[in-house]
Amino acid sequence: MAHGNALVLLVTDSNPQSQVFIDYIHDQLECPVTIIPPDEKLSDCQYQRCVLLLDVDHLTMDAMRTWQAKIADDGRIAMAAFNVRDESHAADILAMMHLEGIFYRSNDLPMICKGIAKMLEGDLWMSRSLMTQMIDFYRKQQRNAYRPVCGLTHRELEIIGLLGSGASNADIANQLFISEHTIKSHLYNIFRKINVHNRIQAMNWARHNLMGIAPPTTRQEKTTEKH
Repeated sequence: MAHGNALVLLVTDSNPQSQVFIDYIHDQLECPVTIIPPDEKLSDCQYQRCVLLLDVDHLTMDAMRTWQAKIADDGRIAMAAFNVRDESHAADILAMMHLEGIFYRSNDLPMICKGIAKMLEGDLWMSRSLMTQMIDFYRKQQRNAYRPVCGLTHRELEIIGLLGSGASNADIANQLFISEHTIKSHLYNIFRKINVHNRIQAMNWARHNLMGIAPPTTRQEKTTEKH
C-alpha cells in the first residue's frame, strides 16, 4: 500500500517501542515515518500530504494546541490524537481541538495503518458514534452562541474559560486585572448557577455545554471593571 509523496510524523519520545511502531508503519505504507520530540520545531513540509500523530501520553493539552497552531495554515497536514484512552477521552480532546483522526491505545497495528492510510487519502478517521457526539456538541455550540448560558455573565464566561485552561485564581486575576477576592466571588456564583461543587466539575460542565468559551477581554476593557 504505497503512498507516494506522503509523510507520517509521530510526535512522541523516542524509545524502542516507538521505533518498532514507525518501522512497521513504514513497511506497510511505504512512505517515510519520522519521530519528532514534543519540544522540537516542525520544519517546512516538502510532501503533498502529511499525517501528524500527537501522542497524548507524552503531550499536555497546551502542547497539543501549540502543535495545532504550528500547522493551522497548512492544508497538506492532517492531525490526529494517538494513544487515546477511550471514546470519552477522545470527546474531551475534540471539544478543545480540531482533529481529523483518533487512534486508541486498544487499536492494533493493522487498524492504525488502515486509519493513517485513510487520512493520507484525505478522509477522517474516527468512529461513527464519536462523530455523532461531536455533531451534537457543535449543535450546542451554535445554540449557545445566540442565548445566555445558565444565566452566566460575560465575565463569568471568561473566568470559566480560563479555568478550563488550568489557570489558578491568581493567574486569572492577573489576566483579567481584577483581585483574587473578586475571582473567588465569581467562582462561587458560577458554581451555584451551573450546579457544581468544584473546579473539576465546572471544567467538565464547560466542555459539554459551552462553545469555545468567551475570549478574554482586551486590556482597554479590563481597566473599566470596578474591583
